[in-house]
Amino acid sequence: MWKRDESVKPANSPAPAAPAAPIQQTVAPPQPESRRIERDVVNIGKSVVIKGELNGSEDLTIEGQVEGKIELRQNVLTIGPNGKIKAAVFAKSVIVLGEVVGNVSASEKVDIRDNGSVDGDLISPRVAIAEGAHFRGSIDMQRQGGAAKGDVKASDVKPSDVKPSDVKPSDMKPASPAPAPQPAKV
Repeated sequence: MWKRDESVKPANSPAPAAPAAPIQQTVAPPQPESRRIERDVVNIGKSVVIKGELNGSEDLTIEGQVEGKIELRQNVLTIGPNGKIKAAVFAKSVIVLGEVVGNVSASEKVDIRDNGSVDGDLISPRVAIAEGAHFRGSIDMQRQGGAAKGDVKASDVKPSDVKPSDVKPSDMKPASPAPAPQPAKV
């Protein structure tokens, strides 16, 4: 059925192989800074003691001791389990696994984890305190944009500013009535 073409005879030497198709390697273009997931993180080890001001523009993990002021307004500060901080803290987000004595102000969140300890006031729109954590101080969960127009903060009102004559009966909310006692069935 199939006839071999006798006019084309294979040569005794192997024919040179056809050039292989060029290998195409695709290299992903570098991603812009905003799309990178990795962030620069600086570590301060257990044996390091810093006294004074600490400022930076990178995420920071502290395992040592810091006394003074810590300012990382656009970054995350993590106080490791061995970290001991006696400072005023300002950061985007603060995660406490160790000990902090001083006020903590975060523009996004303060997170006191299990075995973490904070003795000082917290100012942040979001605060999380894990079971087993220690906290002593006050919490101000301010809104990100500040108070809305016309809002009055409780801290702006002094007891001496409010007189009984200032409060109208229409301003007072009625107390919810207690349910009437039901007669006992015999």
